[in-house]
Amino acid sequence: MIRNLINNAIKFTNAGGEIIFKAKQIGGECWLIIRDNGIGITEEKQSELFSLRAGTTFGTNNEKGVGLGLLLCKEFTELQGGRIWLESNPGEGTAFYVAMPAGN
Repeated sequence: MIRNLINNAIKFTNAGGEIIFKAKQIGGECWLIIRDNGIGITEEKQSELFSLRAGTTFGTNNEKGVGLGLLLCKEFTELQGGRIWLESNPGEGTAFYVAMPAGN
């Protein structure tokens, strides 16, 4: 899951861009945050990202994606009692958040 989110950040960030990975505990959850300053995602596409309706996309170097990775990330996260969401602005970048229950 983490590899897929980082690969997506690389795919949609121009050469010389920045990708940041953070992990921190917030309350009873462990948060993983993958943030980039890439091309961003429109609101229309954001609403379809975690479904089979996402469709084909192309990265900054014309890399092809079919959208299956994010659907699997969502499924794996939820099966472990977690949640996944994003914040994005076209032209400014995207941040994906994964929150999982923290162990004792």
